[in-house]
Amino acid sequence: MRLPGFALPAIALAVLLALGFSGVVHAHESQPGSLDIRQIAGDRYDVVWKAPIYYGRPHPARLELPASWQTVVEPTERTLPDSIVSRRVVAVGEKGVEGSIVSFPGLQGTITDVFVRLTRLDGTAMTAVVRPTSPNAVLRGERSWHTTAGEYIGLGFHHIMLGVDHLLFVLGLLLIVRGRMMLFKTVTSFTVAHSITLAIATLGYASAPLPPLNAAIALSILFLGPEIVRSWRGETSLTIRYPWIVAFLFGLLHGFGFASGLSTTGMPKAELPWALLFFNVGVELGQIGFVSLTLLLSRAFRVLAMRWPVWAERAPGYAVGVCGAYWTVQRTVMLFMSL
Repeated sequence: MRLPGFALPAIALAVLLALGFSGVVHAHESQPGSLDIRQIAGDRYDVVWKAPIYYGRPHPARLELPASWQTVVEPTERTLPDSIVSRRVVAVGEKGVEGSIVSFPGLQGTITDVFVRLTRLDGTAMTAVVRPTSPNAVLRGERSWHTTAGEYIGLGFHHIMLGVDHLLFVLGLLLIVRGRMMLFKTVTSFTVAHSITLAIATLGYASAPLPPLNAAIALSILFLGPEIVRSWRGETSLTIRYPWIVAFLFGLLHGFGFASGLSTTGMPKAELPWALLFFNVGVELGQIGFVSLTLLLSRAFRVLAMRWPVWAERAPGYAVGVCGAYWTVQRTVMLFMSL
């Protein structure tokens, strides 16, 4: 039994809430930046700032180091396909780096996170995640595992809530699925699939270039549009009969998209499994929260026995198709512009 028609506006509301959390009208472009500060001798540190290309342009955020730090080797800069990397050597003085604050002016107006890593000669290290809401990091000693875990869980949750395209794909599946067991199988298949490719990509066994990947993810959303219309008409198809198969196949694709939110630049291999685990936990919490909110609102409207006009019932399905079509065209154009 599929979700009742008058529950569809509730689902639309869930999507609007997701859009509100993200604060953007674009699909996610949240591949993170990274700052690697590595001690090379005494008070000398090598500083590498990697700013991602943001919507085809240089990132608006810049790196601001403490005023007491002196540059001893002037910055060099090189442009990569997906980022701009600048490097310099600084002298931090007798006080060292403990308690120093690095800032990222301009980060507030973006949806980009920044990974900060400090490595000392004695082998100790500090990692932190800087978000647009608080664009600075305090350099301190090693932190407890649960502090780091909480940051990676938050990062995963933040990434899925900004991933409006991923949420619209899940919404499209919800509009097609019939029955609770099929819903469980479909959501589980999507979760398993994107967890597989997220792990493969994060551990470095495979990769997918962002421009074609983003276009393919948009195409997966567009694919669901006609399937939703077929389900309205009482027709059938492979997708309608076995939505869990489609969820698994496209979930493999979406997993590479999630991986773009977990940078491995400068991250020791020993940290990767934990970072991957906690990041994925955050992604799953966000996805479960979205599905749960949708179902709860559906239940609420059912209890209230509210009646809706046909156009309101079908608006979410058309929203999935229209957004999928728009993003497919937009990202295909961006793909060819990047060639």
